[in-house]
Amino acid sequence: MSEPLSARIGGEMATLSNCFATALTMVEPSSADKTNAPLAHSSVRDVLTGANSLKAWGLSPVLIGSYKRDVSIRRVKDVDVFCRMQTIDSSVSGQDVLAAFFKVLDSEYGRDDSGAPRVRRQARSLQVSFPEYDGLYVDAVPARPRGDGYWEIPKKDSDDWQSTNPEKLTDLKTAMNATMDGMYVPTVKLLRQARREILDSRPGGLFVEVALYDACLRGQVQWDSQAHAFVTGLNAIADYLHDKVTWGRELPDPTMPGHNASFRATELQWEKARDRFRAAADTAGQAYLEEDLGVAALGYRSVLGANADDDIVFPMPAGYDEAGTKKSFAGPITAGERMVPAGDRRFG
Repeated sequence: MSEPLSARIGGEMATLSNCFATALTMVEPSSADKTNAPLAHSSVRDVLTGANSLKAWGLSPVLIGSYKRDVSIRRVKDVDVFCRMQTIDSSVSGQDVLAAFFKVLDSEYGRDDSGAPRVRRQARSLQVSFPEYDGLYVDAVPARPRGDGYWEIPKKDSDDWQSTNPEKLTDLKTAMNATMDGMYVPTVKLLRQARREILDSRPGGLFVEVALYDACLRGQVQWDSQAHAFVTGLNAIADYLHDKVTWGRELPDPTMPGHNASFRATELQWEKARDRFRAAADTAGQAYLEEDLGVAALGYRSVLGANADDDIVFPMPAGYDEAGTKKSFAGPITAGERMVPAGDRRFG
C-alpha cells in the first residue's frame, strides 16, 4: 500500500476550494433528472399499489437507492423502488412474486414505440423503462419482512429469499454527513464521478459509497477541505481494493451488523478496479501536494473527467488557461478588470 497522504503533507496544499465547488455543480443531477425521476417512481408505485391481484400482499413501496440518498450524479439512469409487502404469506416464493409483478407491470406498460418490451424481468427485480424520460428506468424490488426488522428480496435463480436492509443506508448517510460537517455527501458524489471516469465495469457506485463509509468509520478520511476529503477517500478505496485482491478482505455491511456487503464483480474486474483506483489515487494525491495550481487542477481534472453531458467537471482556477498555465498580464490591474492574477491558493 502507499504511504499515508497525511505523512507527506507539509505546508499549504492545493485545496482549490472554488474549483471543487464548481465540480460538484457539474456532477449534480440535471433539472430534467430531478423532474423525471420522481415521475417515473410515482408511475410504477401507483400501478403496483392499484393492482387488485397484489392487494392481499399489503404493498407499500418506498424510494431507495442513490437518488433517495441524494448521492446520485448526472445523469440519473435508474430509480429503485423497494416494494415492501407487509402481509404476504411466507409460503409464496420469490419467483412467484416476480412473476406476479411482471404480469401487472407488463400489462400496464407493454411495448415502446420501437416494439421493444418496456418491462424486463431480472434476477431480483422488475426493470421498467421510460423512453419519454430520456431512457430512465425504474427497478421495482419486491421485499417481504423478517422477524428481526430486516427485509428479504428474491434470491437469484431460486425460490428462496435473501436478507437486506436498504432503508438503513439512508439513515447512516444522514448521520455520517452530519459527523463530517456536510462533507460526506459531496465526497460520495465526487468519488462516484471518479469511478465512472476511470472504470467502465463493475464494481459499481454503491461499492464506492460503502467503501467510503467504512473508511470514514476507520478514520481514514480527512474533511478539513473538500480536496482533502476527496483525496483521502480515494486513497482509502484504493487501499481496500489492494487488500480485497491480495487476501480477500471483505467490507462490513453497515446496514446489517455481522454481515458483509456483497457486490457483483468478477476476479478480473476487482483487479482492474484495484489498478485504476490506485493510479487515480496517486494522481489526486500528487495534485493535492502540488504547488503549481494549474498543474494541480490538471491532476484533479484527469481523475474526474467529464460528466454525462460530456462537460469537463473540474475547472481551471482563476488566472490559469485550459492548459494549466498561468496567464500573463501586461500592466497594472485597474478597477473593473475582468482578468486578475491568481491569488493565494487557499482560495482557489
